Amino acid sequence: MAECNHDCANCSSKCSSASPASLLAPANAGSEVKKVIGVVSGKGGVGKSLVTGLLACATARAGKKAGILDADITGPSIPRMFGVDEPIMGNDYGMLPAYSESGVGIMSINLLLENNTDPVIWRGSLIAGTVKQFWTDVCWGDVDCLYVDMPPGTGDVPLTVFQSLPVDGIIIVASPQELVGMIVEKAVNMAKMMNIPVLGIVENMAYMPCPDCGKKLYPFGEGKTAEVAAKHGLPLLAQLPINPALAAACDAGKVEDMVVYEITDAVNAVLSCPKNERE
Repeated sequence: MAECNHDCANCSSKCSSASPASLLAPANAGSEVKKVIGVVSGKGGVGKSLVTGLLACATARAGKKAGILDADITGPSIPRMFGVDEPIMGNDYGMLPAYSESGVGIMSINLLLENNTDPVIWRGSLIAGTVKQFWTDVCWGDVDCLYVDMPPGTGDVPLTVFQSLPVDGIIIVASPQELVGMIVEKAVNMAKMMNIPVLGIVENMAYMPCPDCGKKLYPFGEGKTAEVAAKHGLPLLAQLPINPALAAACDAGKVEDMVVYEITDAVNAVLSCPKNERE
C-alpha cells in the first residue's frame, strides 16, 4: 500500500482514515449571509415560530438585516405573522424573498402556493429537499442573521438543515410543562451530535401577568425550564409571558408592531455568537 499523503479529497483509496466529504450546500450566488441561526423545539405548539418572528424583529430594530427561512413546510405561519402574502418573484440568480414592512426577508412555502390554505401533502424527502432549495436557490442578499424556523422534532428537516446549512448556533424553544424537559434534552443531544452550538433556551408561555395587580401567575408551574437549562449548562435566555395582545398582533400580521423586551438577551446571544467553523 502506498504511503498516505493525507490528501483525502484527491485520493481514490477507501481507507478507514479517509475524511468524510462535507455535506454543506453552497449558498446562492446572490446571497451574503453572515450568520445562520436555527430555532428549534422538540415538540409542536410551544411557540417556535413566534420566537423566530420576535428574534427577527428585534434584530432589525438593532440595525441589522434579518431574514427568515421558514422550514416548517407543512405548517408555515411566518408570512401570516408578518402580513406578507405577495407571490415570490425571481431573477437570473433564483428566487427573491418577500420583505416585511421593516425589511425582514422571508421565504416560505405559503408564498409559493396558489392559496395559503392549500395543504402540502409531501413525503419527508421532498420536504427536506425544498428546505435545502430555500438556501441554495434563494437570493437572500446581504443578511446579518438568517433565522431558520424549523418544524418540531429531530426528523428529516432538522437533519437536512444541520447538515446542509452553515448553522452557527441554535436556540431551543420550550414551554414550562414537566414533559417538555425530556423533549428539550432530545434537541440538545441532537445538536451535540451534529456539532452545532446551543446558544440557550427560550421559555414561552412562562407566566401570565395578573391584569389587576401585575403579579406573575404560573399556570404551568415555575422553574422547570430553568432546571433543564442548568442541567446542560445553558443560559435561559428569555421567559416570555402569555400575552393576548401579542397573539392578536400575530393573527393580524402585525408582529412587527409589538416590542417584546424579554427577547433582548436572546438577540444579544445571537449577535455575539462566533461563526461555527465546520469541515
